[in-house]
Amino acid sequence: MAGLLAASTSAADKRAAFRAGLESGHIQRLPGAFNPLVAKLIQEIGFEGVYVSGAVLSAELGLPDIGLTTLTEVSGRGHQIARVTDLPVLIDADTGFGEPMSAARTVTVLEDAGIAGCHLEDQVNPKRCGHLDGKAVVPADEMVRRLRAAVSARRDPNFVICARTDAAGIEGIDAAIERARAYAEAGADLIFTEALHTADDFEKFRTAVDTPLLANITEFGKSELLSAVTLDKIGYNAIIYPVSTLRLAMHAAEAGLREIHAEGTQSGLLDRMQHRSRLYELLQYERYNEFDSDIFNFTLGRNQ
Repeated sequence: MAGLLAASTSAADKRAAFRAGLESGHIQRLPGAFNPLVAKLIQEIGFEGVYVSGAVLSAELGLPDIGLTTLTEVSGRGHQIARVTDLPVLIDADTGFGEPMSAARTVTVLEDAGIAGCHLEDQVNPKRCGHLDGKAVVPADEMVRRLRAAVSARRDPNFVICARTDAAGIEGIDAAIERARAYAEAGADLIFTEALHTADDFEKFRTAVDTPLLANITEFGKSELLSAVTLDKIGYNAIIYPVSTLRLAMHAAEAGLREIHAEGTQSGLLDRMQHRSRLYELLQYERYNEFDSDIFNFTLGRNQ
């Protein structure tokens, strides 16, 4: 029963697909998944990949996004999500969880977790959310060492190492461009420039940098909510929607809980709930039933 208990596509094939997608000339859309069930939905709807956000993982744990999560927590959730989807999974690895040697270990652990790629950022460790003010970045040569360590530890050459720079809002776009070029020279396969503001900013970066580029289009941040079509025309290779599904879910959960608290019943909320039958469809209950029947519903012959 391929693809039932886990994805039928191997980690190696998912990494190859991610590489091919980045080189395809068509933008790869990666919504954030805050749990494995959301990843299954992302695949069913037809997106090209799945993103796992560090900010979302922190929020799920009831923590701010200021570098409090650990490699174990991040890789564990990444593994849970990657194992249920045939899509490549890109994960937020913050600053690599320490010094360059830690970044190298991070890559090996994420490879073992079945992830297709990760991004490492040039913020000072511990980091903070990329759309907050008051960020600080390390010197470019320190980030280069971080990236070289990560690249050297990679065993699958198709594992995508993305370099994120937070320098645009601190040192300016020109400085961020220079950093991006240095990071590509150090071996980064993909460049993620955080908190660009306008389409012109994205175009300026695309014109100046040859490496594949990723755009972070997150709500309530510093960037315009540019469409995938617009970014595709500019020439971007990938787009992430990191927190969208969590924000949608939490808004709905809060509204529903407030109504239950006020009314004492959920009866007025049924049209806003996923039906049991739809959940079962997404989980493939019917296939599990067939699998169970094939294994356990049998009779023994007389000579056995």
